[in-house]
Amino acid sequence: MEAAEVLRAAKFLLPGKGVDLGAWAVVACDQFTSEEKYWKELDAFVGEKPSSLRVILPEIYLSRKAELAPKAAEQMKTYLKEGVLGESAAGYILTVRATPYSPRRIGLTAAVDLEAYDYSPGSRALVRATEGTIAERIPPRLEIRRDAPAEFSHIMLLYDDESRSVNEKLYAARAQYQKIYDFDLNMGGGHLEGYFIPENENIPQMFASLVSPERMEKKYGDKAPFLFAAGDGNHSLATAKEHWNALKKTLGEEERKTHPARFCLAEIVNVYDEGIRFEPIFRFVSGVDKADFENGLKKTDAAFSLIEGETHAGKLSLPESIAKADEYIADYLAKKGGSVDYVHGEENLRALVAANARSSGVCFAPLKKGELFAYVAKKGVLPKKTFSMGEGVEKRYYLEGKRITYAEKE
Repeated sequence: MEAAEVLRAAKFLLPGKGVDLGAWAVVACDQFTSEEKYWKELDAFVGEKPSSLRVILPEIYLSRKAELAPKAAEQMKTYLKEGVLGESAAGYILTVRATPYSPRRIGLTAAVDLEAYDYSPGSRALVRATEGTIAERIPPRLEIRRDAPAEFSHIMLLYDDESRSVNEKLYAARAQYQKIYDFDLNMGGGHLEGYFIPENENIPQMFASLVSPERMEKKYGDKAPFLFAAGDGNHSLATAKEHWNALKKTLGEEERKTHPARFCLAEIVNVYDEGIRFEPIFRFVSGVDKADFENGLKKTDAAFSLIEGETHAGKLSLPESIAKADEYIADYLAKKGGSVDYVHGEENLRALVAANARSSGVCFAPLKKGELFAYVAKKGVLPKKTFSMGEGVEKRYYLEGKRITYAEKE
């Protein structure tokens, strides 16, 4: 596949007139997985208003997937039938996001060809994962996607462009495009603007120019084109891929070329965007003997710190330290019981540990964002949950959707 074929214009499903966007848009389902209070407050805020909260499965409620997954799929069908959502002309959406931590992050929302994506370690595909994929996180999302007429995506793909030649140029020209939304996000998520860009713009070619063999060889020592890396939503992207892999076996050759499930919505952001910050993802280990757990972890060569202040220098690099710590945690829990969760933000982790005497918070240094593409190109994926792009409230909010079935089959 040529690089210019990876990206294409999408027909977006957007909330219609009269829909309160402040209630419609909600944060990514994989956030605040240890903080039920957040989701209860969001649920109360949304109330009976149309909301993307009703078409997703927050991962804090994965234990209820048998009950909630069918409801999410059915709610999508209801919103489409009742006209809550309408389909746009084909195009792209330039997004401008302000958060409590950053005044501006520029993104471009488009459809990405899943045939160009491979999340296996060592992949040399045009679109690659950046960290290990946790296989057990895919089936619950597949349960929603399998019966759903549409997708609502929190996927963010990164591209490597220190010259700032695509999104930033589109942002500078934004006055010539139609502004389709401009509102405050709920739960402290900041502010979001969106500009519709017609499909006749040469956007795929602009991205393709970044992956010439000469540029790839100079940057990564490998001529294989590397266009996009999964920054957020790696498991949602993997779920879309697995759904498509299963579905395409039932389709004829021609239908495979254009079926809507082949293309997944994603927001595409320059890794050098000032609004992108790589934050570490911490480990919250609960149900353990605190001293026993921490003493054992200190005997490894991993470099880490404990949320209550103690630092262990270790001898390993950051990716190696994360892998070693995760190995220790898994072994400890298997032998002595307990559980682990992945937490964004020191304040969140500190509060969780303070509220639970039988717990420990393990912290790592942040990954330098300029090193991401070179590392993945040379060494494959990072350990799972190595980094997060910003704090939880900065994650992508669900707003735009896209059909993944034909309308007449709903």
